[in-house]
Amino acid sequence: MNLLDIKEAEKRIKELREQINYHNYRYYVLDSPEITDAEYDKLMRELIALEKKFPELITPDSPSQRVGGEPLPYFERVTHREPMISLADAFDEGELRDFHRRVTETVGDNVEYVVELKIDGLAISLTYENGLLATAATRGDGIVGENVTQNVKTIKSVPLRLRVPPEKTPAIIEVRGEVYLSKEGFKKLNEEREEAGLAPFANPRNAAAGSIRQLDPKITAQRPLSTFMYALGYVEGIEFTTHLEVLEYYKECGFRVNEHIRLFNNFDDVVNYCMSWQEKRHSLPYEIDGMVIKVNSLEFQRILGSTAKTPRWAIAYKFPAEQKESVIKDIIVTVGRTGVLTPNAVLTPVRIAGSTVSKATLHNEDYIKEKDIRIGDHVIVQKAGDIIPEVVAVIKEKRTGNEKEFKMPTHCPECGAEVIRLPDEVAYRCTGVACPAQIRRRIIHFASRDAMDIRGLGPAIVSLLLSANLIKDPSDLYFLKKEDLVSLERMGEKSASNLIEAIQNSKKQPLNRLIYALGIPLIGSKASLTLAQEFKTMDRLQNATHEELTQIPEIGDKMAQSIIAFFAQEQTKRMIQRLKEAGVNMTYEEKAGPKPLENLTFVLTGALEKYSRAEAQAIIESLGGNVTSSVSKKTDYVVVGKDPGSKYTKALELGVKILNEEEFEELISKAK
Repeated sequence: MNLLDIKEAEKRIKELREQINYHNYRYYVLDSPEITDAEYDKLMRELIALEKKFPELITPDSPSQRVGGEPLPYFERVTHREPMISLADAFDEGELRDFHRRVTETVGDNVEYVVELKIDGLAISLTYENGLLATAATRGDGIVGENVTQNVKTIKSVPLRLRVPPEKTPAIIEVRGEVYLSKEGFKKLNEEREEAGLAPFANPRNAAAGSIRQLDPKITAQRPLSTFMYALGYVEGIEFTTHLEVLEYYKECGFRVNEHIRLFNNFDDVVNYCMSWQEKRHSLPYEIDGMVIKVNSLEFQRILGSTAKTPRWAIAYKFPAEQKESVIKDIIVTVGRTGVLTPNAVLTPVRIAGSTVSKATLHNEDYIKEKDIRIGDHVIVQKAGDIIPEVVAVIKEKRTGNEKEFKMPTHCPECGAEVIRLPDEVAYRCTGVACPAQIRRRIIHFASRDAMDIRGLGPAIVSLLLSANLIKDPSDLYFLKKEDLVSLERMGEKSASNLIEAIQNSKKQPLNRLIYALGIPLIGSKASLTLAQEFKTMDRLQNATHEELTQIPEIGDKMAQSIIAFFAQEQTKRMIQRLKEAGVNMTYEEKAGPKPLENLTFVLTGALEKYSRAEAQAIIESLGGNVTSSVSKKTDYVVVGKDPGSKYTKALELGVKILNEEEFEELISKAK
């Protein structure tokens, strides 16, 4: 390897890291980006490519290392250098003034207070050693927390290295604050969970805690988490005299510090500022559940000290929960894009947390039964996290006897197909393949690269075809004519011809791709291949019994029930009959002869150019190989595409054979 090449790479990598860290700071801390997402992505791709070529130049604080490695088996324990004790609560003005009296009795009347918003999230402690993030830990019991460093590294408002010069960098500093989800992020996350049949998070704090405590950091990386830093733990190598100095230093270091923090030397102003936020908080993009008042002088803090549980120099003022009474006029059911049915209460309008509420989610049937909610009930309504309206209690003493119990429908309100509830799930799902609430997503999936691979049939074209009433389910694609397409917007003669040709070519796809394309709940590409190999024809799979399905090791009880319910629907039967009439392949032909990759284990990492992950896996398995998700000494090959993750690094460490895409193609070509 050329020494000059390494020096040039090292110089460029340093430049890229500085640029990326700067733009992360502008975007995630200052909320003032200077470049587009595309320009940012280009810088990141160049950095990852260089680090891939020169892995010896990768450092822990590189922006490329923000998404951690393999899932952890458990969280290690971390002992805090300084305890993370909780704040005492005050619930009214009188309790606030009692706090002020106790402070002045000890340190005198000349006291300054810093007042902060109380962010509704998860407390976190970040330890930096010589400026580099070493450990991130949850509060735990205040003495011992959990090591969540891998997950916190995925949060881009957390600097991996402090942005201060060496002379201002302490040997050790514990920076403390809050990890939180914005209101929009919380709402979106709950919508996704309910669509997946999972119980929603009760509030942003639970959502942030659930996100940080994921054993797989890649899941955390998908959650829109952010931070505000507001407290000092242990510090060695730098001194402060006031709490406000600490916060100003945090800003220099590159942390997010809340803009609404204020300094007061008059306690009446402290009280007024706290009370002013009780209504103003609804205008914030994140949730707060109160205010925090701290003595500014660190010397006074030391004099005041702490009890066994709480500091005497700080207190939290908690806002009262805003709840209103309403009446449930009706309960209606909506169908989400994945077929999940959600009951919603239609309410007499009531104003809560800054807006008028006329509907509230009831989440699922279990929630309705648990709270004994009926149509006509007088109920207490609040916003979960001040965002999502929900019914929290029934005022049973106001019942007249005319209230009606609610039952989930047995058939979809959108399409009439049967509704099923799988074991261990709270969600009811529509099984209809032509359900209007699901059809766009279903057709996009049907045409996707891992399914029938209809090139040119993306989301925009699917929307055009649906709006023109040319298709109602995936089988209609095979009866389209060129003259149907040329009149559509953005669809010329050539585009129409290419799409018709791609649709016709997809008829030859193997049975496992068709099974996957149908979008049977719980059945992914690997299970689809297993089913195709086991039953050989679509007819046999359609008529498979529960016993036949569960005899297959990879098919569990829930999957079997899902398959049977799917094929039992008249919509499914009609669609498959039309696919047969169109000439779509309905059989699986397993290649005869030896399995050249038998007993070989592969791991795939990074993006391949010619194959999707599912396609590469299907090829390996069709040749007898096995694909796993983690690298070990038993792994035979790691196939590496663009932007590989930690699996590539682990393969290098273990000396596992690495194949690029060209070498992978050569291997499977010989194997075929």
